[in-house]
Amino acid sequence: MGTSKAVAAGLTAATVLTTALTTWLALGLHAQRDADQHRQDILSAARQSALNFTSLDYRHYDRDSTNVLAGATGDFKKQFAAQTQQLTQLVAANKSVSEGQVLEAGIVRSDENSARVLVVADSKVTNTAVPEGEARTYRLQLDLVRRDGRWLTSDVEFVG
Repeated sequence: MGTSKAVAAGLTAATVLTTALTTWLALGLHAQRDADQHRQDILSAARQSALNFTSLDYRHYDRDSTNVLAGATGDFKKQFAAQTQQLTQLVAANKSVSEGQVLEAGIVRSDENSARVLVVADSKVTNTAVPEGEARTYRLQLDLVRRDGRWLTSDVEFVG
């Protein structure tokens, strides 16, 4: 009798331990998936913002500038909106077309509601001065904030 009680107690303890370990592993996996999704959401928003910022065409600049503003907030949105009329005239006069491509993006820092991302982007720029086109490389630092479940760009800086 004593041995069967010991075996039963041992099995009960093993079951409790296994259940606890399984629960702990599942919670850890869930937290890792959430963290991965958080990073992917930030990088996706930063890539789209950089692409919008480096892809502008005088033939449909209203649409392109609207795309930039749709992913913007704060001072960046105010500054870009304030310059839109002047930029519209400038790109039209020069027949400017910039076709952007994001090469790399990496998160410098992030928390639940803010992030800083470095982006490397190339673009082919054509205009009246360079009708055959000119390649340009941009290194951008984007600050993003989370508003209403969306990541929006609050600042863009050109960096070394």
